[in-house]
Amino acid sequence: MSLSNIFSGMQVSASGLSAERMRMEVVANNIANAHSTGDKPGMAYRRQRVNFASEMDQFMDAGATGMKGVKILGVSEDPTPLETIYDPGNAAADENGMVELPNVQIPIEMVDLVTASRAYEANLKSLQTYKQLAEQTLSLLRGIS
Repeated sequence: MSLSNIFSGMQVSASGLSAERMRMEVVANNIANAHSTGDKPGMAYRRQRVNFASEMDQFMDAGATGMKGVKILGVSEDPTPLETIYDPGNAAADENGMVELPNVQIPIEMVDLVTASRAYEANLKSLQTYKQLAEQTLSLLRGIS
């Protein structure tokens, strides 16, 4: 068993921690901009979301562990349509007095924040458990030799 195989579980958890931290940052940014219409027509904030993909080694390759964790593909805009309201006094109003509002819904963002937080906690607990197992394994190996 190689040293990279021993620590692969830690790498999986660490990638999960990083991905969920990024997701929490994006959700916080969405909440902060929930009412940002911009100062010109067409400048309303669009909700952002993080795109993930799982990373896996090819099982046919020699020495592949099959685990690599989560990869952040990037942040993209939510394509849902923006709501418009009539507010001719707003700086972001178009020639008809219509203002586009951000497509951010606070209840959805709060659910996303809670799920990201719980996933972060789960990855952290997994990392701590894996660390304890690795420490116990190393102490057992020291006792054998």
